[in-house]
Amino acid sequence: MSRILSVLAAAGLVMAGATGIAAAQEAGHNEAEPTHFPILQPTQEDWTFAGPFGTYDRGQLQRGLKVYKEVCSACHSMDLVAFRTLGDLGYSEAQVKAFAAEYTVQDGPNADGEMFERPGIPSDHFPSPFPNHEAAAAANNGAAPPDFSLIAKARGVTRGFPTFVFDIFTQYAENGPDYIHSLLTGYDHEPPAGMQIADGTHYNPYFIAGKSLAMAAPLSDDQVTYDDGSPQTVDQYSRDVAAFLMWAAEPHLEARKQTGFSVMVFLVLFAGLVYLTKRKVWAKVAH
Repeated sequence: MSRILSVLAAAGLVMAGATGIAAAQEAGHNEAEPTHFPILQPTQEDWTFAGPFGTYDRGQLQRGLKVYKEVCSACHSMDLVAFRTLGDLGYSEAQVKAFAAEYTVQDGPNADGEMFERPGIPSDHFPSPFPNHEAAAAANNGAAPPDFSLIAKARGVTRGFPTFVFDIFTQYAENGPDYIHSLLTGYDHEPPAGMQIADGTHYNPYFIAGKSLAMAAPLSDDQVTYDDGSPQTVDQYSRDVAAFLMWAAEPHLEARKQTGFSVMVFLVLFAGLVYLTKRKVWAKVAH
């Protein structure tokens, strides 16, 4: 009797296994298809603005602005960034005015109730390359390019345990620029055999929302001319524009860190004074 039960159990396992395989094949299961995104974790880069005493490299920010203007601004807006803030990058007032005048912005209505176009002025914000969200989506295969004003803070891969514990002490907050740099340099990866990539999209293992994205590789070597002799490579371009976008998202980072350091020094001194006061007041009181 026990032998018969064993044979029946074995037969049941074989049938269950065959059923599972058939179900997986019927559902199109593929070992190459990812189950999480991004497929690859962004590489932690060395940024001048990292850490409690980090500061922006003005030369790098100016190069990043040039990359944005000559490449990224064709599709991506920066609605929250005003031209006048470019003075923080080391440009003079006259240079900021000249830069703003290179753009055409819509204004109005005028006395006749009509909108009109005029050259930009420092108080204007970077104009969008498209008149509205629908036009942006229509020009990009249905996927409207995101605004770049806060992209360096809005995008970033959350690092899991135990890494995030160490990040508390190192004050790591550069996951956005790390992600942008890895994404822009990640187009040279080939998808694994068997992975299905939708038509009109491009494989990038660092993309945070899927295995491919609508944007093709935007950068190539020698695409933007640098005046300071910096390398004109995709890696350098991506680093510079990532740093610039970090500044755009957090232009007061340096002041915030200086204030934080001053507060910490004050708290240490205050704690010392409180301790000494306590020793003085309660020194002769019996415990």
